[in-house]
Amino acid sequence: MMKIKIVVFFAAWITIASNVANAQTMLSLSGKVIGADNKPLDGAAVYLLKGQDSVLVKTALAEASGLYSFRVKPGAYRLSVSMMGYQAYKSGLLQLEQDKVLEPVVLQASGTALKEVSVIAQRPFVQQKIDRTIISPEALISNAGSTALEVLEKAPGVIVDQNGAISLKGKGVTIFIDDKPTYLSGADLESYLRSLTSAAIDQIELMPNPPAKYDAAGNGGVINIRTKKNKVKGFNGSINLNYTQGRYAKTNNSLNFNYRNNRINIFGNLSYNKGNGFSDLDINRHFEDATGAITSNFIQNSFIRRKSDNYFAKIGADYYISDKSTFGINLTGIYNPYSTKTLVTSQFSNAVNQPDSTIIAHNQEHGTFKNGGANINYRHQYDKNGHEFSADLDYLNYYTNNNQLFNNSSYLPDGTLIGNDILTGMLPAHINIYSAKADYDHPLKNGIKLSAGLKSSYTHTDNIADYFYTIAGTMTPDYGKTNHFIYKENINAAYVNATRDYKQLSIQAGLRVENTISNGHQLGNVQRPDSSFKRNYTNLFPTVYLQYKLDTSSRNQLSLNYGRRIERPYYQDLNPFLSPLDKFTYYTGNPFLRPTFTDNFELSHTYKNRFTTTLSYSRSNDDVEETIEIVDGIYYSRPGNIGRYTVKTLSFDATFDPAKWFNFHISGRVSQIHSVSDFYTGLLDTKGTYFFFRPILTFKLGNDWTTQLDGGYQSKITSAQFVLGSRGKVNAAVSKKLSAKTTLKLVVNDIFYTFKNTGVITHLSQTRADWRNLGDTRTGVLSLSYRFGKTISGQRQHDANGAESEQNRVKN
Repeated sequence: MMKIKIVVFFAAWITIASNVANAQTMLSLSGKVIGADNKPLDGAAVYLLKGQDSVLVKTALAEASGLYSFRVKPGAYRLSVSMMGYQAYKSGLLQLEQDKVLEPVVLQASGTALKEVSVIAQRPFVQQKIDRTIISPEALISNAGSTALEVLEKAPGVIVDQNGAISLKGKGVTIFIDDKPTYLSGADLESYLRSLTSAAIDQIELMPNPPAKYDAAGNGGVINIRTKKNKVKGFNGSINLNYTQGRYAKTNNSLNFNYRNNRINIFGNLSYNKGNGFSDLDINRHFEDATGAITSNFIQNSFIRRKSDNYFAKIGADYYISDKSTFGINLTGIYNPYSTKTLVTSQFSNAVNQPDSTIIAHNQEHGTFKNGGANINYRHQYDKNGHEFSADLDYLNYYTNNNQLFNNSSYLPDGTLIGNDILTGMLPAHINIYSAKADYDHPLKNGIKLSAGLKSSYTHTDNIADYFYTIAGTMTPDYGKTNHFIYKENINAAYVNATRDYKQLSIQAGLRVENTISNGHQLGNVQRPDSSFKRNYTNLFPTVYLQYKLDTSSRNQLSLNYGRRIERPYYQDLNPFLSPLDKFTYYTGNPFLRPTFTDNFELSHTYKNRFTTTLSYSRSNDDVEETIEIVDGIYYSRPGNIGRYTVKTLSFDATFDPAKWFNFHISGRVSQIHSVSDFYTGLLDTKGTYFFFRPILTFKLGNDWTTQLDGGYQSKITSAQFVLGSRGKVNAAVSKKLSAKTTLKLVVNDIFYTFKNTGVITHLSQTRADWRNLGDTRTGVLSLSYRFGKTISGQRQHDANGAESEQNRVKN
């Protein structure tokens, strides 16, 4: 009954708002591009800019007839037109108050052949929209030679911890690639994002409250990474070569290409990333008696050397059946062989730190991560007003094969060997995902745009763990760790979404319903019996966005949004396997995890699209967090449900231009996290406030030289069972444009080597624990990028409506 009331409330609210607001439909701005000979210029690039600050609003490519058109809100604009072989054109101020057809733009032939088309309006690093924040990685020079994971570390509100876990404004998120969920977590997601280079990323969309079109998964929302896909006709592309030197050398290289001719568009992204790094990890545990006095100490150091070869490929083709219909197919693949060697020294001592014994372990892991995917998509555009239908069929396959070797030797304080044992493990895992979805957009005459869609997905995971002990040359199965776990999940969803723009008010509201059917089967072994579980639940997820312009020039805007989210347990987290990290540290899954439900509220103010402040509040029930339990001195890490998890945040994002040659961007936030739950040691009730800021200073020095300083600082964070230490870093970069197509960049990351992970683990039974982790974060990067290709004129153009990228893209 409560869910029905929520739906009725939203419907009534939108109806009331519609009646009291002054309706203002979108207006049409159109024209034609011709040459001095009065012949139409097919493929001319038309840019619509804001009249006040020349920020890019929309783009279009002229049709074979030279025609172009935009649908935009009333306001002041400027027009910029460019084409290879012609002089660029820029209009005066255009005041749009009704549908307008402009006089033809006449481009004059250039006296010399142009080597390339220059985009007049440069994307800012951060753009704010009603339902998302858009990041342009290329605006930050220090992103050169980076992976997708490293790019995310520099996005406003995003934190990547020492384990590769990603959070947005203090909450876990779901990662999408080109509007499609990755279905990965933990080490697998980290490997995937490290295989994707920054040069292949077009934009990153941060959505704490995603629209109803997106899956409801992710209590902190969605981060959508859009990869590059050039639509300019002809053969175009770029090559990016990067060499990185830290303590160890690594490299990150990529090739992007696009060929479009008549009805065919072929595109691809190939990359190779040589990983080579380390972690220097200290974990200290001090055991206590009932009075709190220390009885013994456990001091452990692990020096971990990681090497990997990441190969990534994405190939696709679009076939333009007509001006309105497009068929596409995309293939993706990742091949990532990796190896890890770890030297672990564990020292035991008594209450007064007198040595008791030492265990030295030489551990090794060798494995392969593979991913293959296929997508078939179709889109039909009924008209130029946004009336369209699209459909996608997807198949994804992930395969990991991890072989482990743990070789432990025990010594007395005088160095006498007292024992040796060897544990080997073979852990193959398969994930198969099948997905189908359809979306339909229908604009109404009264200015309301309706969207609706259906989606169904099926996932099958198969995980095997075979462990063997070798003692005195004899190998025997370790049934305490050996197991076989199968998990199946089917999610069926439907959504409806409505948007409308008034003169000063914009409204968007949606409702998504999702049904989840899942079952898990732990096959067990000769010592452990079979066990299984089944779940079936249906939930509603409403979203509402309001944006109000306080003045007619849109200098001040208020935004309010609300969304409900679900975080289903990751497949790996449901797996009950007991997986050793070393002899005294184990990771185990939790098949009894419940899904997390979160309510998110945000109120923000934007001034001149340059300064945004946001108040946000979220409350989660059964939030899934890492938990640590110590039993008989053994350290067990497992995911667990935290009963109530509340986050309150004040954040800001600002851009300043003190001079034409100087830009200053800064973002930051102050957050309070409060966790309350039943726990291993009784009641867990922790609360803490932290702050974080990230400045970026850009200097344009002339002669195509640009320098940049950026960095960030994070104070101590208290979250559930953990207190994370403060950390920060400073990066510097310089860029030189060697030619119209070639750019050289030099980047130094973490100059002062201050990006170190430290922390304390609380609520342990008669134990104090802390850690420190150093990585290969101080690096120098030399990057060379080269763009190639030329434009072909006289070819037919599909994207003639000039709609925004979300509307005119072919889904992939």
